[in-house]
Amino acid sequence: MYQRILFLFVATLSAASLLGATPKLSGKPAGAEVQFVRSIQADLMHRFPTAGDAGKAGYVRYTYEDSTGAISYANRQWQSADPQHPSQLWYDVNGILLGADFSVLQSNSATAPHLWGINPTRWIKIPAHVHYITIDPNTKQPIYSGIRMARFTAAGGDPLNPTAQALAKTGAIKDATSVQTIFTFPAIWDLIVWVKPNPLGAFAEKNPNVIPSKNAEKDSM
Repeated sequence: MYQRILFLFVATLSAASLLGATPKLSGKPAGAEVQFVRSIQADLMHRFPTAGDAGKAGYVRYTYEDSTGAISYANRQWQSADPQHPSQLWYDVNGILLGADFSVLQSNSATAPHLWGINPTRWIKIPAHVHYITIDPNTKQPIYSGIRMARFTAAGGDPLNPTAQALAKTGAIKDATSVQTIFTFPAIWDLIVWVKPNPLGAFAEKNPNVIPSKNAEKDSM
């Protein structure tokens, strides 16, 4: 979820420079989008109501809580085959399901996807980057971090096979053995959907029904 907030400003500026000002699309679903939202809300809340359920299904936490109150978990499968297979799920600090991201690899689609009746303009571009999780040697707690792809590859890192050793060469970490998890987040088209009811609409950036904790917005990039 946090990626959408992080890159939305850049995407908006790029679009505005090319196309000029355009009306902002409402966060509320319309037409075929209504059934899409209803179906995933029922399905995902049934299968993944808690962060523990996401973990059992192979989703890995990789972020702190963002400004929306969401903590992101990814299954590292970046091509969502259907509405039953989101690439990411997000939960609040109590582990309760908030929403999901669906993704399509940019390498598979040069333009915004036309899928499931969703307005193509709801999909945003996210550039490739690398995420990693280290363990704090003192507290033994996980530290969620990320690095831009240009920095990673400049140090000799392989996007197709990111390693802790390559990460250490960037200077982002001192000790490769501290890395618990590392993975490439490829260039994708991304769609966010709130599963938790949202008066602003399922496609809105924030949800007034979700109150972020005092620790929200800790940067992981």
